[in-house]
Amino acid sequence: MNDYPIWYSSKGEKITCVEKIKVMEQNIEELRQIAQDAFEDGILMGINPEQLRLYLINLIENLFNPYEKG
Repeated sequence: MNDYPIWYSSKGEKITCVEKIKVMEQNIEELRQIAQDAFEDGILMGINPEQLRLYLINLIENLFNPYEKG
């Protein structure tokens, strides 16, 4: 899966910096590979794949923005 979206800032402006896009896409690919490895390991250990998938989704949904002013 390498169909990356067009990235936008929190103000709705399109990110056009090639280096920023490159770094983001490399980070996403690394994250995808780590998640895939963990998923496969879990399956090999006998963990229910759907439970593991839901856990990983929850993990991502609960990431926090440390730069957000609160």
